[in-house]
Amino acid sequence: MHTSDTEALKRAAAERAAEWIQDGMTVGLGTGSTVRHLLDVIAERRAAGEWRSIVGVPTSDDTEQRARRLDIPLATLAERPRMDVTIDGADEVDPQLRLIKGLGAALLREKVVAAASAQLVIVADETKVVQRLGTKAPLPVEVDPFSEPIQPDFLRSLGAEPTLRVKDGRTVVTDGGNHILDCRFPDGIADPEDIERRLLLRPGILECGLFLGMATAVVIAGSGGIEVRTREGGR
Repeated sequence: MHTSDTEALKRAAAERAAEWIQDGMTVGLGTGSTVRHLLDVIAERRAAGEWRSIVGVPTSDDTEQRARRLDIPLATLAERPRMDVTIDGADEVDPQLRLIKGLGAALLREKVVAAASAQLVIVADETKVVQRLGTKAPLPVEVDPFSEPIQPDFLRSLGAEPTLRVKDGRTVVTDGGNHILDCRFPDGIADPEDIERRLLLRPGILECGLFLGMATAVVIAGSGGIEVRTREGGR
């Protein structure tokens, strides 16, 4: 698929996801390429005189900067501790609407905002749909840098093949000052709930990219159009 076609699908999916937004809402703003299209949609609707009273809570410095350039009103989590809806992307989606997120290095803040939201609407393209989590994307695990040396052996004991995330020869540092270990599971993740529980009990592991039981709806963009999958609480 050509880049222009992909971007057109992302734009269409962002417009569909925006249907969950109503004026006056506090909206969690995710991170990534699809969310950039959502920010454009919000800015256009505001320029047209709509959504004058919405307030966004960004999940990353990148999203915050883009939203400010588009004149979208923002608040901190301290100012708006509850979101009506968060709209974000995902790196994998399974049939139960369980997710892997975090390839954009914002998973900790994304999960905090998602947990504070009444609804979580995910936008993804059809290549992100899998039968078993971990079969395409690695599972990002955000760690305190001090603890990083002791984590790889632990992660291997869970069946993972961890790799420290590096970009341009430098360790990737999250907005919160942490590092990310990307964990490949050769056969996918058979029991995501168990893996998440074991990861989050480990000292030094701050968060993982498993978002389980959180998504209320997933908007999937594909060559055949837009598909919406929901669970109870969706729309």
